[in-house]
Amino acid sequence: MNDLLVILKSISDRNRLRILSALLVHEELCACQITEFLQVAGATASKHLSQMVTAGVLSKRKQGRWIYFRLNRDNPDLSPLFEWVNARISGTKQAKKDMCTLKQVLEIPCEELSQNQRESGRCSTS
Repeated sequence: MNDLLVILKSISDRNRLRILSALLVHEELCACQITEFLQVAGATASKHLSQMVTAGVLSKRKQGRWIYFRLNRDNPDLSPLFEWVNARISGTKQAKKDMCTLKQVLEIPCEELSQNQRESGRCSTS
């Protein structure tokens, strides 16, 4: 039961649900893409992502200086949760707006996103 509480708590935030929704559509996203998509500080995005990874909802991998996140599809118990969330979020105004925003973000190379975030003070590292 504690595992269930940890999982549900990890997605019980608007921005974390937005991350989950984005990763239901896009297999993998870089931390800088998620930060840009959410329009939050890097530290804020990192906190959300860390909570989701700790709960086992997301997995991550490092490639060079970039960290990529994806849904943890290795846990079959999460599939019904992902399907349930997708069914309730996918057609909403927020989801449609988010997908348009994310499409624009994905057109910008990670290096450029990271540089823009450092210059604007939204990146937690320099």
